[in-house]
Amino acid sequence: MAATLERPLAPARRRLDVDAYYRMAEAGILAPDDRVELIEGDVIDMVPIGSEHAGQTMRLVRVFAGAVAREQVLLSVQGPLRLDAINEPQPDLALLRPRADSYRRSHPSAVDVLLVIEIAGSSLDYDRGVKRDLYARHLVPEYWIVDLVGRAIEVFRAPTSGGYTETLRVAGGRLRPVLVADTELDVGELFGLHGD
Repeated sequence: MAATLERPLAPARRRLDVDAYYRMAEAGILAPDDRVELIEGDVIDMVPIGSEHAGQTMRLVRVFAGAVAREQVLLSVQGPLRLDAINEPQPDLALLRPRADSYRRSHPSAVDVLLVIEIAGSSLDYDRGVKRDLYARHLVPEYWIVDLVGRAIEVFRAPTSGGYTETLRVAGGRLRPVLVADTELDVGELFGLHGD
């Protein structure tokens, strides 16, 4: 009888932790080609990557290739970022602090991040809301959203647990990440405004 009284009176959400998430993959519940990430303990299906999204990813890889070659950063493309026990997003790009093992021993965490970039078309509201708040709460120092619809980059800097305190929207000109300042992105070129 006592056990009956201890049950929740209403349905309760049960969050997965990272260990359970990986056990689901090992058991085949999540297939190797499933595009999912763990956000707030929920397995989230990611939007399929269209050609514009893939092309912008490749353009950005090319922009940051110099910083990689100078061994200033490691570049993660759609790799896991372990923020805590219930959050492991897979940002489109993450510029990471170099580490001798290239993150073979453990996934990068927020302290390893110099810049996170999400490329957004249909996922724009999600990236501006849930993802932005998540990255700020974990003190990711700089977050960019490449807005494929509005053809601009939304920049978020100076994180606090309550959000980013510096925000700007860049539709043209040049943009530099704060922590990789010798790398410059021509925003117009990224969106093909200077010819393709």
